[in-house]
Amino acid sequence: MNKIIIEKLVPGGQGIATLPDGKKAFFWNALPGEEVLEYEITKKKAHYIEAIATRLDNQSKQRIEPRDECYLATSPWQIMNYEYELEQKMEILKESFRQEGINLLEDLTVQTDGKEFFYRNKMEYALYYSHEDEQIHLAFHQRGSHRKIPVRQSSLERSEIWQKATDIVADLNARGEEARKYQSLLLRCNQAGIVSGGLYENGKSHPKFAVLEDTLLGQKYTYSPNGFFQINLPVYEMVLKQIGEQIETEEVLDLYAGVGTIGLSVAQNRRLTLVECNGAAFAELENNCRLALKAPTAVFSKSEEALQYIQPEQTVILDPPRAGCDNELLKKLLEVQPTKIIYLSCNPTTQARDVRILSEKYQIELVKPYNFFPRTPHLENLVVLQLK
Repeated sequence: MNKIIIEKLVPGGQGIATLPDGKKAFFWNALPGEEVLEYEITKKKAHYIEAIATRLDNQSKQRIEPRDECYLATSPWQIMNYEYELEQKMEILKESFRQEGINLLEDLTVQTDGKEFFYRNKMEYALYYSHEDEQIHLAFHQRGSHRKIPVRQSSLERSEIWQKATDIVADLNARGEEARKYQSLLLRCNQAGIVSGGLYENGKSHPKFAVLEDTLLGQKYTYSPNGFFQINLPVYEMVLKQIGEQIETEEVLDLYAGVGTIGLSVAQNRRLTLVECNGAAFAELENNCRLALKAPTAVFSKSEEALQYIQPEQTVILDPPRAGCDNELLKKLLEVQPTKIIYLSCNPTTQARDVRILSEKYQIELVKPYNFFPRTPHLENLVVLQLK
């Protein structure tokens, strides 16, 4: 009988193996070199399955005991030591670029502030009613299913968020509320530890929560708890400083700008244009522009439909969604040839594809990955491209 041996970790975070029938299998809770003896299937397709390994042999020396019982729902890489996590993220990044014919330098390292837990400034919980103790509990959805699992400890979010969440649930129980009345509980805190957010009721519009305020590289920002803002601000400031050091032109264009935290933090003393298409994010962007030292230009548009703002002798900042940059945008960049392109990505696979396309006119000047989300498979990667 053929053994099911984990070959390596893939960009999604699972370990890949080949089943005895030749199908590929993607396993959570499994590390390279381990043998999967038993597993639970979460998704079944014609040529592959996704599953959770439930019994293993030949366990990896890199395996450690997860901190949280709910780790598979929130942070499935709690099963490995932190140094190994950084090594694996670096290997996955290099492989993503190798697939596009780009060989990255061997001495690259993932940038981190060393904080493995209690870094998230935002968390959304489900609510679970237990018939055993007749109480509401905080919960997460089990990976690969819609089933809720109650949690009594979670180590990813800042402690202020967990404390506020437990206080809210205690109040619900004291008032005899029903869990099924609520869709979820969303909470966010700023760097000062002030928490905002609250409960989403089923069948009702989302309430407006108290606005939070933070400062990044001296620039003040306001944002809604349920709006877009970075999750790990200390590591985000690390990448902002690096981006700021790369800007040499007077003209800066920030595409996919969100609420403006990149452009406004690193180019507020230059001629700055920011482009964003999400209505809620753009409203916050406009407000943040009013707080800037030098008035920038905010444009409400899809980035691929604002191509007229791309100019020579300009630095273009890209921070696209996971799907990467639109083809029309890439074509325009190659046509106009701005001096420098600074590309921050939450998906190195699509980033590598885009960098390959841009390499027709650009060369890589800098690559720096950042561990925004420790104990998860996610990695942010910064690539600086200089016009050849």
